Amino acid sequence: MTPFEIFFDLVFVFALTRIMALIGQQATPTTMVQGLILLVLLWFAWSSYTWLGNHTRAEAGVVRGGFLVAMAALFVAALAMPQAWTSGPGLDGPLLVALAYVVLRVVHLALYHWSAGDVPGLRARIRFFAAISAAGWVPLLLGALLSGAAHTVLWVAAFVIEIGGQRLSYARRGAWPLRSAGHFTERHGLVLIIALGESLVAAGVGAASAVTAPPVLGVALVGFAVTACLWWLYFDRAGPAAARVLAPAAGDRRDRIAADAYSQTHLLLITGVIYLALGIEQVLALVAGVHGGDGHARLTWSASVALYGGAGLYLGGRLLFLRLTGQPVGSSRPAVAALAVLLLPVGVLLPPAAALGLLGLLLLAAVGVERLPGRRWSPPATGPRSSTDTG
Repeated sequence: MTPFEIFFDLVFVFALTRIMALIGQQATPTTMVQGLILLVLLWFAWSSYTWLGNHTRAEAGVVRGGFLVAMAALFVAALAMPQAWTSGPGLDGPLLVALAYVVLRVVHLALYHWSAGDVPGLRARIRFFAAISAAGWVPLLLGALLSGAAHTVLWVAAFVIEIGGQRLSYARRGAWPLRSAGHFTERHGLVLIIALGESLVAAGVGAASAVTAPPVLGVALVGFAVTACLWWLYFDRAGPAAARVLAPAAGDRRDRIAADAYSQTHLLLITGVIYLALGIEQVLALVAGVHGGDGHARLTWSASVALYGGAGLYLGGRLLFLRLTGQPVGSSRPAVAALAVLLLPVGVLLPPAAALGLLGLLLLAAVGVERLPGRRWSPPATGPRSSTDTG
């Protein structure tokens, strides 16, 4: 991974913060759904460039110029995301986001097609996928010109076409060829680290100037412990073991693991982290009495969904990641993920600090389960490492 790719990821991070700004501290079901749609849009843009950077050097020649254009488009989309569902002063926010996304995808497909000449059949595969993607841009642009439910429905349809088209392309022509497993796993691990960092930033935003008050500081430390548990559950064993599975894999199996376990499943992990960060932010805002609160209010249903639902989505995504990379799942891991979701009603009944503390205990239990004797797993020997891996 190069500094230029890290620069691209930093623009992606900025877009994540803008999605969180759209949802806001007083999250509602509407803003949470709107944020989710934009997060899917953002993820597929980032993921497509990760595959491109795995295929060819991102910091060299024509590709670097294209990446810079894409970064500019991503930056514009990020700036406009808080206005992605409403028209305000200046340029139309929804149309600006839609056009920036189309530019991102066009540049990606053009660069991938230009650099794919050394792989037989890859250019035909890219043209097939480009035709499907272009069909998805139609409802995206039409939705930007409308408002209300029509806007939302058309944008959802656009992303369904993109996702469905990708799966259809995989089924008919195979997954994208992966050249460097090391590069691919490193990029996904880095972006997950960045998302986890956002949960720490959210704690500071929620606490505001009241962070030095002992109760607020204590709750902030609980939020830190929650984030540390999420890190542990992926980076201590699951992530490294998956990398050891992907590196020696070859052919279609290698490409499928990369597409399913990383390009698809990591969206669940990132989404879970972002919504959990929003939940932590709202807990701290209530404890600190920010925005006129009295410090004794309860979480709203939306905040509880963000807190416990985000954790449940992360744990569920991790289970899928384990399964797709051939790691054992067992019975206790699904139970912990299900319990996180079942605690949703409890989140609105308990004081916010207690709700966060309960989640912290659940995640500590999940970490404890991973540390039990016999839980460490090593992938079976699968033969020599793939000759196409340059990572």
